Amino acid sequence: MRVVLADDERMVRTALRVILDAEPGLEVVGEASTGAEAVAVVRAERPDVVLMDVRMPEIDGIRATEQILAGMAEPPRIVVVTTFENDSYVYDALRVGAAGFLLKRAAADELVSAVRLVARSDSLLYPAAVRGLAAEHARRRPPVAPPWVARLTEREAEVLRLVATGLTNAEIAGRMGVGPATVKTHVAAVLAKLGARDRTQAVILAYESGFVRTG
Repeated sequence: MRVVLADDERMVRTALRVILDAEPGLEVVGEASTGAEAVAVVRAERPDVVLMDVRMPEIDGIRATEQILAGMAEPPRIVVVTTFENDSYVYDALRVGAAGFLLKRAAADELVSAVRLVARSDSLLYPAAVRGLAAEHARRRPPVAPPWVARLTEREAEVLRLVATGLTNAEIAGRMGVGPATVKTHVAAVLAKLGARDRTQAVILAYESGFVRTG
């Protein structure tokens, strides 16, 4: 699994490289100290995962994430790295397509697990934290029901609600009494109708639209 590190602090990049390069099956193939460099390095190296600092010179991690996802046919999974999990930068990065976020104070084993997990599309990275961010920001704005709400079938609506709770495909299959392959098909249909890149973005859209209530 090929990884690119984007952070304006050399010591942070060095620490991340030491941890990841020591793991079997993981390889750091590039580094960047600015958002613009991150876009260029990712396009050149074609990694599987990018660890992206949200606050960098030239362009921040949010804009860099946008440019990478919009400019590549098969973009990598991007994890934003932050000091504070409730940072509005993190939420904005998730809205534009980042697959998850990681705290800079995370332990080495958490870092490795996060990189491996985010490469899979059937799981949310730190689902409770993602839901918390989505719910908090949804409360700040009036919900607007988008056209996709009416296009969801009953099954797809059920799947989206379960995805929004952070369940994996296997867990959803057990809850619904169907096979994992059926759930995978439903999830793909939901993402297509929402125009969402992945499960994380689907959760954000589900809360913002009011489809999933914050309680």
